[in-house]
This record gives sequence, structure tokens and C-alpha cells, in this order.
Amino acid sequence: MRGQHVSLSDLSRPENPPENPPGSPPDASTRGHRSAPTTWQPLLRRLHFYAGIFIAPFLIVAAITGGLYAIAPSLEQIVYSDQLHTESSGDARPVAEQVAAAVRLRPDLTLSAVRPATEAGDTTRVLFDDPALGASKRQAVFIDPVTLESTGELVSYGSSASLPLRTWLSELHRNLHLGEPGRIYSELAASWLWVIALGGLALWITAFRARRERRLADLVTVDKSATGRNRTRNRHGVIGVWIAVGLIFLSATGLTWSKYAGENVSELRTALSWTTPGIDTALSGSASAPAGHGDHAGHGDHSGHGDHDQEMPVAAGEAVAQLDRVLDTARAAGVDGKVEVSVPASADTAFTVAQTRQPWQFGQDSIAVNGSTGAVVDESRFGDWPLAAKLTTWGIALHMGILFGWVSQLALLLLAVALVLLIIRGYQMWWQRRPRRSGTLAVGRPPSRGALRRVPVPAAVAVVVVAVVVGWFVPLLGLSLLAFLAVDVALGIRERHRRTGAAAGAGSEPSGPTISA
Repeated sequence: MRGQHVSLSDLSRPENPPENPPGSPPDASTRGHRSAPTTWQPLLRRLHFYAGIFIAPFLIVAAITGGLYAIAPSLEQIVYSDQLHTESSGDARPVAEQVAAAVRLRPDLTLSAVRPATEAGDTTRVLFDDPALGASKRQAVFIDPVTLESTGELVSYGSSASLPLRTWLSELHRNLHLGEPGRIYSELAASWLWVIALGGLALWITAFRARRERRLADLVTVDKSATGRNRTRNRHGVIGVWIAVGLIFLSATGLTWSKYAGENVSELRTALSWTTPGIDTALSGSASAPAGHGDHAGHGDHSGHGDHDQEMPVAAGEAVAQLDRVLDTARAAGVDGKVEVSVPASADTAFTVAQTRQPWQFGQDSIAVNGSTGAVVDESRFGDWPLAAKLTTWGIALHMGILFGWVSQLALLLLAVALVLLIIRGYQMWWQRRPRRSGTLAVGRPPSRGALRRVPVPAAVAVVVVAVVVGWFVPLLGLSLLAFLAVDVALGIRERHRRTGAAAGAGSEPSGPTISA
């Protein structure tokens, strides 16, 4: 028997359809009759099929690693509770003394920044530049604000100051610990995710509108009476409807971090003045900054003993001594809560105090302060940022599982699980549509060829133009689409030769196929 056409979202075919010529209208379903496919449906079905079959493995890996990364902030609090928290009670010592205690422990490193404790039981995180660490990584020394004792040292990564577990999960999700070449997998997944989501949603809605008997609830609810492939298709479609918005969001925010598409996004934001405003830290003269302050805290010549004002270089000692004045100025200006204070690297640079990403915090103000005088040099208010910059900041925080705390982490984890289930249902449909009387191991065929030729010429031209533009802006999407087309053409040529040979030799139709067009 001839193998049946199949798609991951073949929403308009019955459980056991009779033989139909390619492109002919589907038969009746279990809920009234369905009309012939729309002009766009065959094209969408074929695109959704190929993208689903070949990109889904990348999406499964991205979903699993992304789900783990989403809950990493909570895991971090548990795994590193000894470093992040302390049971000491009493009044906290000045921040300058806390930082000096950390500098005495690591005189071989350059002081970079400090994240002071803001609540009782939290430790202060003092950050040092370490040439031995990788890019964007710093050595963190955790100090008990009350006793000035160290609770441990860990490597901190990026602006989020993630600790080793979260960093490991982040790199797993980003590049599978394969370095720059590994980033191709995550960018390929993000590039196609929105296409698959929108295509599947369009197919599901089209099939719903084609029913003579329909209820709006059928779009989003499970049909408990469905069996076999109809049941699988129904679960696939309903899950897709529920998570479509989330998938598009993950795709959009993920692409901003990608290598190739991310560069294009950055250039576009710059051209449209959508970038995050910077802050001017330059002082008008060297007299305004600690004299001779060339480094954060000196290098490996320092000894870890004695009073910090006497035992560390004068410039570093002055910078550390100014920290409390800088923090007082920032708090008076409204830059309070959990902040990171960046210690200037030169005498003509101001301190920077910036609010860090925290749950339920929707703005991040920052301020530059002259350490010698406590005067405000410059400030950046989140309320003054361009809307695109605000949306980017919120999107990143939400993608990282930070914006709404454990609520967003749970939502992202459920979204990842739902995506995996969605993909499994898609592959299950493909398997259920395989020829069962061929006598060989086979799978269902892709939807019929020639889908683009059924679209009106102006619309087909528009499709090609849009594909070229999108493929240029999202390069891995464009390149992989060309690869799909090349494979499709090659399989089509092979299939025609096979049928011609079979017809000439035996005059009979070939048995069930493997994947072919």
C-alpha cells in the first residue's frame, strides 16, 4: 500500500484516511466534515514538518538544559548557603572594613567591586579580577559583615554574579560546554523555535476553522473522546496553543544572546538608539579622585596582615576607605537595595553604584560618585531608558528566571517540560502515520510537494522575499532553510527516479518509503 502523507501538525486528516492523490482534500473527521486545505496550509504543513523533524532534537536539548538553568537561582541559594549566609548576629561593620578583610585574604588579586549585604544573615561579596580565570569571571570572597570572617571563596560569572553551579548550567544551555562551536546548537534552536510555534499555531487554527461543528473551547481543551492518532494530534495541538506565546518569547530573548543573529540585533538596536544608556564616570581632574590610584587594590606584592590603611598600597587604601561615603551618596540619591559598587581602575574615574537584578525589581538605576568628595558625577535612571532597552532588560531577567523569583522559575520549568512533551507527541504522530503493511521498517512521508506553487504568484514572491530578509537577519535560520530545500530537492529527484525504474521494471507502485519527498 502507498505510504500516507504525514506532518507534525497534520491537523486536517482523519485517523485512517483512504487513499487520496497528493494535494486532494482530506476526508471527514470525527467532528463533522472538514473543507479542503487553504492555499497556505500545504506550505505551512511542509515547513512545519521539516523543521519539526530536523530541529526538534536541538529543541529537546535546549528545553532540558534551559529548564535546569531556569531554576538555578534557587538551587544556588541551597548549594552555596554556607557562603551566602551567616548566623552571626549584631551590628554590621562598615563596608570599608569588610572589603579590607577580603583584600587581606587575597592581596595577590585586583579589587574590582563589592556587593554589600543588605539583610541580616547575608554575607558581603567582594569581587576580584583574576587573570587566571576566563572572560567575565571574577573571584568572589564572602565576608561575614559582623565578624569580618570569610565564609568562603567562589568564582563569580557575569553581571548576574552567578556562582559555579549556575555558571555550569548556563554554559551547558548556551554551548554544551563545547565553546564557541557549541553555540551553534542553541542559536539554531532559537532561530527556528518561533517559526515552528507560529506555523503550528496557524495549522491548528486553520483546522479548527475548517470544522463544520466547532466550539471555541476545542482550540484549548483536550478531546477526551479522541483515540489513536487523533488523540496524539489533539494533545500536540492543545499543548502548542497553550505554550506558543512562551516559546516565541524564549526564541526572541534567546536570539539576543546568540552569536550571529545577536550581532545583527545589537546593530539594529544601536542604529535605532534602543541601547541601554551608559553612565559617565570620568572626573574633571585627577585631584577629584584618589591620588595615584592606578589599580583596584594592587597586585601580588601585597602582604595579608595588619591594618589595611597601613598594609595595602596607599591608593588602594584610599579607595577602600571611600566606599561607605560612596554608598551613602548613592542611597541618598535613591540607588539603594542590593547594589554592586565598582571600584575605579584609575585616578580620573568615579565609583559606579548600580542596582543588581533581583526578583520583583523592574528598574535598575545606577550612579557615578566622586569618591573623594561624595559628589554625584552622573546618573542613569531606568525610567529614562528607551522602551526597547527596558523591554530587553525585563526579557533577559525573565529568561534567566529572575524577574518574578520562584514564580518565573517554576513557569519556565513547566514551559520546558511542555515543550518536550509537545515534541514527543509530534514524533509520535509521525510514527503512527507510517505504512504498516510494507514489511519493512518505515516512517510516514512528508506532506506532498509543490506547496509553494499552489500559492498565488504575488504571495509566493512575497514569501521568498521575506525568507531572504529573515534568513539574512537570522543567518542560521536562512542557512538551514537552504539545507532543507537542497535535501528536499535531492529526495524528490531520487523518488522520481525510483518510481520511474519501478514502473519500467515491474509496472507496480513502490511499497512504503522511508523519509522522502
